[in-house]
Amino acid sequence: MTHNATVVLNSQSLLGEVCGVHDRNLMIIEELLGTRIVTRGNELLLESGDEETKRVLIRLVEELEAHVRRGETPVPDLIRAIHSAVINREEHKADLLRSSAIELSVSGKPVFPRSITQAEYIRAMERHDMVFGIGPAGTGKTYLAVAYALREVLGRQKRKLVLTRPVVEAGESLGFLPGDFTQKINPYLKPLFDAMEDLISGELVQKLESSNMLEVAPLAYMRGRSLNNCFVILDEAQNTTREQMKMFLTRIGENSQAVITGDVTQIDLPSRNKCGLLHAARVLRSIPEIRFTYFSAEDVQRNPLVQKIVTAYESETEQPAK
Repeated sequence: MTHNATVVLNSQSLLGEVCGVHDRNLMIIEELLGTRIVTRGNELLLESGDEETKRVLIRLVEELEAHVRRGETPVPDLIRAIHSAVINREEHKADLLRSSAIELSVSGKPVFPRSITQAEYIRAMERHDMVFGIGPAGTGKTYLAVAYALREVLGRQKRKLVLTRPVVEAGESLGFLPGDFTQKINPYLKPLFDAMEDLISGELVQKLESSNMLEVAPLAYMRGRSLNNCFVILDEAQNTTREQMKMFLTRIGENSQAVITGDVTQIDLPSRNKCGLLHAARVLRSIPEIRFTYFSAEDVQRNPLVQKIVTAYESETEQPAK
């Protein structure tokens, strides 16, 4: 059997990392390249393909090796993102994927981007005091914002992390909620706590709360405040009104940073025209200090079925009404 190209890795264990458990990553690479790849020792053997296919395989493996060396476990989404950058000869995007990470010294595990948009989002938070992350569910916009905020607060770059979101019920009336204020608001902020507890221990979350380094509040409680030296996350921003959004954005004080996340396909307001997120995206886009990052179905990091569901709904929305 004649092989058109051979890629030699430094070790067989590195080959195992690149190929993934049960060669799952290798199957993704074969699918992307449209040809079969055979492993032998620490070598990858390309069975067929033209010069461009060889180039793409070599660059793809080089990039994956670099990701493994920095402690990252390659996953299918990352492989597809690198492949996209390589076939389009967008080396700057491959560089961005390789160089972007959120280091959490407490947990000891960095948070790596799995798509080019996620890498651009991290870079935006590094360079801008106000960042909007807009896109469908499962794209990592809230998770990455929480990770970055924790890095800033735990590293003492900011004195407090403030989490807020509008208290709007998603199409159903929940009625009276029992308990004190914290117990009433916690169900609405559970996604933010889920992200935190995936990144750091529950004990550390409690410690941050008890030391007033973590504050959770509904958006209505932001009025009249000035948030200095804080990292503020406004989640579910698609459910803010224009007035609420303006109120929130003008709370940001000295040495503070804000990340606003939302999914404009899931607006629960009575009228879409009142959406503060859509309005802000229109009126603030010319301000250079504010960065807008737009995610798409391709950035969905949950079960692959979720990506197909998001795409199906997007396609249905684009169809003319009958």
